[in-house]
Amino acid sequence: MAAAAAGLLRATVGLAAVSSLHRPGLELRWAGAAAAFPSARRSYGSEAREEEELRVRYLDDEHKGIVVLGLNRPHAKNALNKNLLKMMSKAVDALKSDKKVRTVIFRSEVPGIFCAGADLKERAKMHSSEVSSFVSKARAAINEMANLPVPTIAALDGIALGGGLELALACDIRVAASSAKMGLVETKLAIIPGAGGTQRLPRTIGVSLAKELIFSARVVDGEEAKSIGLISHVVQQNEAGDAAYRRALALAREFLPQGPVAMRVAKLAINQGMEVDLVTGLAIEEACYAQTIPTKDRIEGLLAFKEKRPPHYKGE
Repeated sequence: MAAAAAGLLRATVGLAAVSSLHRPGLELRWAGAAAAFPSARRSYGSEAREEEELRVRYLDDEHKGIVVLGLNRPHAKNALNKNLLKMMSKAVDALKSDKKVRTVIFRSEVPGIFCAGADLKERAKMHSSEVSSFVSKARAAINEMANLPVPTIAALDGIALGGGLELALACDIRVAASSAKMGLVETKLAIIPGAGGTQRLPRTIGVSLAKELIFSARVVDGEEAKSIGLISHVVQQNEAGDAAYRRALALAREFLPQGPVAMRVAKLAINQGMEVDLVTGLAIEEACYAQTIPTKDRIEGLLAFKEKRPPHYKGE
């Protein structure tokens, strides 16, 4: 069983093959507080250029290792269109291979909106045969994000409907402002959630309640979302409109001191283990643990403990 689990892990993620990769033009580095809290210096036009519809920021200083993906389609309430999905896939492809990335935060650059779902104006112009292809691409892009090897946090400072909530459900952790609104509302349009919602929502809040929310197309606020386990943290919105992002950033900083390899295999062990029986899950854990034993970081952790100092992990 352990050998089978180890084979499953190798097929899923090749951690030994991970190498540092930066794509030209992809990253925008801001220093200090401006990088951590860009809301004070961002501006919003009626439209964003296509290349700006997803902003990728590698934070610096005390936030080094945190990458922020910011949705930026103010004229369309951050609705998911072909271009945005293509940019998401490109960004995720770079992030999954970058050993310097420790945590990814998914947020909105547009006040009051996380993501309103699929771009229905674009959808209305599609032939029925194109719709199926688009939904498949959306499902694939969101699944790629779910499979990022590092922790991911969705910061919901506004509305997250349909595909927007599916995007958040693909993240490991969700943080929301109490005023945020979220729901899978596709049945109102005589369709169903098609980018993972019918699978990830039941796994998050339970089958019966997930059915109720999808059948009714109900929208809940941050407080109710917290009470049913849809989100991990709820915060009161602030004047800047980025309270959930600030909470997500504080949470991400808690992850930074930990061993990078350990974080990646811990996520893998949890994700894979939740899809199998307990015996197989324990074998997966054993195989994952084995990947940490030969690392330099493990030895550094023991030395730091012995010498009563903070460890200096390098992800090796």
